[in-house]
Amino acid sequence: MLKRSAKMLDGHFRGPVDRMVRPIGRALLKTKLTPDHLTFFGLVIAALAAVAVGSGRLILGLILVILAALPDLFDGALAKASNSSSQRGAFFDSTMDRVTDNMLLGGMAWYFADNYSARLTVLPFAVAAVASLISYQRAKAESLGLDAKGGLMERAERIVLLCVGLLLEGIGLDPALAVVLWILLVLISFTAVLRFVKVWRQAEVAQVTQERIDLRRERRGERRNVRIDRMEERRMVVQRRREDRRRGSR
Repeated sequence: MLKRSAKMLDGHFRGPVDRMVRPIGRALLKTKLTPDHLTFFGLVIAALAAVAVGSGRLILGLILVILAALPDLFDGALAKASNSSSQRGAFFDSTMDRVTDNMLLGGMAWYFADNYSARLTVLPFAVAAVASLISYQRAKAESLGLDAKGGLMERAERIVLLCVGLLLEGIGLDPALAVVLWILLVLISFTAVLRFVKVWRQAEVAQVTQERIDLRRERRGERRNVRIDRMEERRMVVQRRREDRRRGSR
């Protein structure tokens, strides 16, 4: 069950989506935009989406949420096309994803406060709290050299489910958004349990010593350096090709 749940939307569609956006990444390469620019644009659109949802314009909020997801797709394609993938870019992108998610849930809490019982505002914050737990589980497991990926509700599934809730509530099916959030809370809580069990089974019974933690970090660092070297080689190849084209055009 753990293995079957490890690949949901992100796992099944990552390859086809990457192939679809690859030409867009190459087109964006001709502009002066960087992956970080696209990530920031997505953050701004997500902030507008949160305001739209909070003010009760749910369909507009839904459209903006979808638009905010596009830069999140294109920044990776641009990074690959320009061979500019970096740890800093990955960190920035991941951090902005968390900010985006929490802004959207904050907008939903605002909407509930204006249109339903004030007690219902706790629901989006509960979803945010458990989602943060899932992210922490993965980060902590990876710091120990373990794998905590997968589960029923990763970020892609959460965004899709929230969009469904916004759509249903936006066309007048009250209280669809609250129902979707309850479903989401149950599913991400189950995901947290699945990840805990997965990491628990991987972890050794013996106490994790600092030496072993340092060894795991060293191994990850070696793998990371290999990836960086490969990216640098690809970048140099691309640069040489560009220089050859420029000489040929002269």
